[in-house]
Amino acid sequence: MSDTQSVLFDVPGPKTRQRNLIIGIIGGVLIAALLLALVWGLREQLAPQKWEPFTDPETWTAYLVPGLLATLRAAAISVVAATIIGLLLGLGRLSQVKPLSWACGVFVEFFRSVPVLMMMIFSYYAFLSTGLFSGDMLSFMGVVTGLTVYNSCVMAELLRAGVHGLPSGQREAGQAIGLMHGQVLRSILLPQAISAMLPSLVSQLVIILKDTALGYMITYPELLRSAQYIDAVYGNLVVGFLIVAAIFYILNWSLTRLAHGLESWLRNRRIAPVEMGTAATILEAADTK
Repeated sequence: MSDTQSVLFDVPGPKTRQRNLIIGIIGGVLIAALLLALVWGLREQLAPQKWEPFTDPETWTAYLVPGLLATLRAAAISVVAATIIGLLLGLGRLSQVKPLSWACGVFVEFFRSVPVLMMMIFSYYAFLSTGLFSGDMLSFMGVVTGLTVYNSCVMAELLRAGVHGLPSGQREAGQAIGLMHGQVLRSILLPQAISAMLPSLVSQLVIILKDTALGYMITYPELLRSAQYIDAVYGNLVVGFLIVAAIFYILNWSLTRLAHGLESWLRNRRIAPVEMGTAATILEAADTK
């Protein structure tokens, strides 16, 4: 046996590996038995005739495709709005103007702690009572507002964490050539923070996309509500939810792969150390003036 040890625990010996194998086999058998019992209990809901409506193109064009487009529309607008507002909130929290930093901090900490569904419901009834929106726009704006407010606060915290995670030499290099705090933040720290946090920001898209399903509670016609409409016509709620879950899985898997691809691309672009490269760029720009 190799003498290599893990950081947290010793390498398991033969008896431990055998015991882990037995436990794994027993656990796998139990999980398989539970799945079989679940399928058996839902055998009527999973009967072949329950799947037949999804072979009809009208089911997709009348229910699933409009629900998917509604989901993507709410997610896309929420992503753009949350990114812009999150950037402004992050800059506000990093500002040296104390009242501005304090106000942005209170806003971020409060709305980051409130559930997304609560903000959707509150926005929905606020728009309803004021008459600002009506009809289909009412539920749409309720979903977008809730997603935007919550995720902008999360993105602001990601940005702030990215700036604070940079080496202190970055800030000192900018100050050494006479740049002010705002100039150092905009020209040096912010681009690096966005680059470093970009994979995490893209991963936040997955959360936004999944949270659009909460719009079901305020009658927004997204994918989950489309499954309910299909059930009202064909009586196949379980199969409809399985189809919707598969669509969500494909979308989220694609976004996750995009995040990993961005992370690999950014890692390959970092030829020189960030600190040395940035300092050299600053000094070259200063010499040319």
